[in-house]
Amino acid sequence: MSTITAPVAVREDRDGARFSDVLRSEWTKLRSVPSTMWTILVAFAVCLGLSALISAVTAHAYAQGKQDVMHNWDPTNISTSGGALAQLAIAVLGTLVITSEYATRSIRLSLAAVPKRAHLLAAKAVVVGAVSLIVGEVMAFASFLIGQAIISGKAPTASLSDASVFRAVAGCGIYCGAIALLGMALGALLRSTAAAITSLVALLYVLPGLTQALPSGLRDPITKFWPTIAGSNITNVVQQDNQLGPWAGMAVMLTFVAAVLALANWRLTSKDA
Repeated sequence: MSTITAPVAVREDRDGARFSDVLRSEWTKLRSVPSTMWTILVAFAVCLGLSALISAVTAHAYAQGKQDVMHNWDPTNISTSGGALAQLAIAVLGTLVITSEYATRSIRLSLAAVPKRAHLLAAKAVVVGAVSLIVGEVMAFASFLIGQAIISGKAPTASLSDASVFRAVAGCGIYCGAIALLGMALGALLRSTAAAITSLVALLYVLPGLTQALPSGLRDPITKFWPTIAGSNITNVVQQDNQLGPWAGMAVMLTFVAAVLALANWRLTSKDA
């Protein structure tokens, strides 16, 4: 990620920098770094390209009469499946928003401009969350529409007016925003890009995979309440047995993100940068 310059000057009152000015500063920093746009473009390419490919291959298998594909047919999930990998790019963007400042020591300039450290972290969270939510929603609806166009004529399609379909597609964007906030929170807590990204990969892919080797009596409750798995239920039209509902699962995910953010805020406000 390119070096982030000193934060935009902010007006101060008796309590320090105004939160609206801190927000403006963080937005300026985010959009002025070239890697932000490149990361978003990579996420779009991965999401749309992979979703289109999976839609085409799976629809062809359905047309060929493959029973396993027909039995588990979920056109909404298929057409948005590319988001499972694209979310990592957005999460990394959230991580870099703060770890790049620690790497270049520009975090000291940011803290000097914003004496209330909690305001700085909150502003970063608002900017990262809003941008990631918007990007995630655009990716989700675009991949859904492209996927349904590819599937059409070969297999049953889904419509946004169908039960739970709109919620599932919109949920992909919500989940993307939550993952980006998690990445930013881990970055603020660990203060290292490598450590934060490694933790993200472990939370998203490695540890959930390892739980499959556990006995069912232990695996099922862990899987049910694992934050990233529970949160992803909002992206499913068909809910699995013994899993939390879409909104309950997202509540678990957001609670976990809030807990990591609280730890990050504690470290930021009580430890030297």
